[in-house]
Amino acid sequence: MGDAVRALHVQNDSSHSLVFVDQPDPICGRDEALIKVRATAVNRADLLQRRGLYPPPPGASEVLGLEAAGEIIALGPGVTDWRPGERVFCLLAGGGYAEQVAVHQDLLLRIPQAWSFEQAAAVPEAFYTAFVNLFVEARLQGREFLLVHAGGSGVGTAAIQMARLAGALVIITAGTEEKLEECRFLGANHAINYKQEDFAVTVRKLTNDSGLDVILDCVGAAYLEKNLSLLRTRGRLVLIGLMGGGKAEVDLAVLMRKRLRVIGSVLRSRPLSEKIALTHLFRKKVLPQFENGNLHPVIDKVFPLAEAEQAHAYVASNQNFGKVVLKVE
Repeated sequence: MGDAVRALHVQNDSSHSLVFVDQPDPICGRDEALIKVRATAVNRADLLQRRGLYPPPPGASEVLGLEAAGEIIALGPGVTDWRPGERVFCLLAGGGYAEQVAVHQDLLLRIPQAWSFEQAAAVPEAFYTAFVNLFVEARLQGREFLLVHAGGSGVGTAAIQMARLAGALVIITAGTEEKLEECRFLGANHAINYKQEDFAVTVRKLTNDSGLDVILDCVGAAYLEKNLSLLRTRGRLVLIGLMGGGKAEVDLAVLMRKRLRVIGSVLRSRPLSEKIALTHLFRKKVLPQFENGNLHPVIDKVFPLAEAEQAHAYVASNQNFGKVVLKVE
């Protein structure tokens, strides 16, 4: 290890451009492992943080990057279950767009033997988000109807696979015919082009007016009224994004009459103890499904970390199907 590592920083000016900066080696705490980052991935949270709209939680790195895959190069004195040289991947609160990152030992997962670092980096944010919100928050069950907005996103592609594996009936929305077809290939029962048809009208036809059990929504205000109208009695709406705005009027009588639950959910700002508990659950419930081939990360493109700005523009233009990964060399 040298005295400094390179990391991408956001310029503190109107350009918000990304530039490499030499910074001190991350400090490896007692219960942490130091990871040589080989790959990370782009999330919409990165695009927001870059514009100053989504600051990291207190104590987290200011460097972008909510996931990483790499090799352990050093261990804190309290780490007992890991060894230098092991290939690992993990969820981060920040710091992935760098050559090294320090991570609590209980947040680490072993990379399946057959996987590349790029495959591993495409998993944490998308699959944790889908897992937590579908099965911990909404308690999705087999044979229930699920609607996933932005089915072609990283979270969407993870949610389709996990919901189908659980035996749920999956409807998705997406904006191109290519994405609709790819979502069907992943396991979606029905795919709706939201640019060409009213998704609420189509969902009612598909469910014979019986409605949905769970909706996973990254749009927010613009879809709220329609989402609530589509839920059947005891339905659950899980809000994981606000791409369509954060303020809307709600007819509370609808919530009361149908006994609906509206669940707001974030992952990044949860306390360490909660992330550790989720990681243990993920290791037990989800990781084996990757190893036996029932689940797989969906990668659209891999960019070098030096081309992170191009990768951001690609995601911002909504071209990607699945994850956009950054290779750290």
